[in-house]
Amino acid sequence: MNQLWHLTLCEAAKGLAEGRFGALDLVLACLERLKQTEPSIKACLTVLEEESLAYARSLDEKGRDPQKPLWGLPVTVKDVFCLLGAPTTAGSKILENYRPAFEATVVERLKAAGAVIIAKTNLDEFAMGSSTEFSAYGPTCNPWNLERVPGGSSGGAAASIAAGQSLAAMGTDTGGSIRQPAALCGCVGLKPTYGRVSRYGVVAYGSSLDQAGPLARSAADCALMLSAVAGPDGRDSTCSMRKIDDYLNLCPLKASDLVLGLPEELWSADFAPQVANVLEQAKKILTSAGVTLKSVKMPNLRFSVAAYYILAAAEASTNLARYDGVRYGYREAGKEDLNDLYFSSRTKALGPEVRRRILLGTFVLSSGYYDAYYRKAAQVRRLIANDYYKALKDCNFLLAPVSSIPPWPFGAFTADPLTLYQLDMMTLPLNLAGGPGLSLPAGLGADGLPVGLQLMGRAFEEAELLNAGMFFERLLPPIGWPPLN
Repeated sequence: MNQLWHLTLCEAAKGLAEGRFGALDLVLACLERLKQTEPSIKACLTVLEEESLAYARSLDEKGRDPQKPLWGLPVTVKDVFCLLGAPTTAGSKILENYRPAFEATVVERLKAAGAVIIAKTNLDEFAMGSSTEFSAYGPTCNPWNLERVPGGSSGGAAASIAAGQSLAAMGTDTGGSIRQPAALCGCVGLKPTYGRVSRYGVVAYGSSLDQAGPLARSAADCALMLSAVAGPDGRDSTCSMRKIDDYLNLCPLKASDLVLGLPEELWSADFAPQVANVLEQAKKILTSAGVTLKSVKMPNLRFSVAAYYILAAAEASTNLARYDGVRYGYREAGKEDLNDLYFSSRTKALGPEVRRRILLGTFVLSSGYYDAYYRKAAQVRRLIANDYYKALKDCNFLLAPVSSIPPWPFGAFTADPLTLYQLDMMTLPLNLAGGPGLSLPAGLGADGLPVGLQLMGRAFEEAELLNAGMFFERLLPPIGWPPLN
């Protein structure tokens, strides 16, 4: 029973349905694995051991409910999702003692589907980062190489999946924060269409960019998770009212029916040799199977990094203004002047990357600079969205790398934030456009580290995207488990 953590989410669901093991067996196996690996990778900020064991026992006592698709399945959630009574820190000291009095819609829906939430995972502070090095509670390590980053900001979620601590996780993707860590840790990550999954109860970074989505070990696992959490929510005005599709019962695809567009602006990047080799091999596998690959031009993508960091920083500046030391969160003691209280509380409790983005966002929103920066970035955003729309007219999906380099050593870019921002070039344009994207393992590089590919599709066509992901998984070589003791 202690090897149950090896199962995919769908395999575990089948085992529970057939009565080969119970919810408690599955949760115990994952918690045991978590205890074994957590000292090395540090993926979790809060482990809900007592709560999850008690809930698993109650599920077994009541008996399996076939109406609950995630019944008895252990999952984790990124520590930006509000969970009633449990710490919700967003990776920041300013929320160190925050215990929400309500739950995120995603959490409510996971519980309603029968999932057992066993832990809350680490992240870059307020989801601002690409390496999980900017967490106020220390970095998470990549299970494939403990001296390398797992990606970010959902690095804790991705590392947790790769290490076998849980069967699936919920993360958030503002500029690639699901897809990039999934690629660097060798798992699957889905960024749904903006508005497909409710953001209610999610600690905000960039409100027009943030999107919750699943990380797991297969596209089918992501489909199972999405089917449980997606759909309209009256508490989130940005959540789409469209009904969700059937993400699980999909007709098999034929390679001859697939035409994939390769954006020239992304494939012309300067790739590390070990990444380039895996990507070229993956393209050969696809063409040999009968998939058509064609180059497409998306000329406005070259502006995406600049536009994204203006828009995201502006929204961050606005969203984080609420952390002022007055209503909740960290408050510096002994301050009588209000401005001094604001300054001291925020300076001491917010990390350097968060402060940097707040300052940038405040600047671009300030009088005299709004039109020159923020308005222009919003206009460029529309041009980028148009590029995706045009490119997908003649293609089923777009295919692109997720990262131009493999997982990098800790500290490699902490003193060079601009270079770190440029590394997001592969993922953040899709957030500006609002479309869905799926990151899949493409293979292992010569250094033994995972390399990922991403499929990008039309808005609200997650079912088609997941179907293609399942097809690709049958073609691309499996990467196995990381060499983590």
